[in-house]
Amino acid sequence: MLKAPTLLVFLLSAFGFAQAQDPLVVAKQLFTDMASHNAAHARTLFLPEAMLFSSKPDGTADALASGKWLDLLASGKGKWDERIWDPKVLRHGSIAVVWAPYNFHLNGKFSHCGIDSFSLLLTNGEWKIASISDTREKAGCSPPDRE
Repeated sequence: MLKAPTLLVFLLSAFGFAQAQDPLVVAKQLFTDMASHNAAHARTLFLPEAMLFSSKPDGTADALASGKWLDLLASGKGKWDERIWDPKVLRHGSIAVVWAPYNFHLNGKFSHCGIDSFSLLLTNGEWKIASISDTREKAGCSPPDRE
């Protein structure tokens, strides 16, 4: 027999409310998909028109359509390990922002760090990534060993 809290979680999950309650789940799932190069699943987290933006220390920025980035993820080699900590989640109705410091390691070696900013929209009961913006820094990072 299911206990009341377990039953509530099951019912919320069954009707799609669990994901709708927490946009942070989507951001963390993307990092899980990155680690396994699971571009097919990662694609389900994005709106079709989603974009990724990176602000570089020299003041320039790169923009990439999510489809192209997902193709890079699918063909990528090595171990991608991106971790966030102290995330802030802001929600209003069907929009949300997830903002967090992050670090990125490639094949176990530090590559860069900065701030990740996810913009998400609630569509058909699911949070979808509309855009991701990040800063890319090499210095001034003191990332913890936790997620």
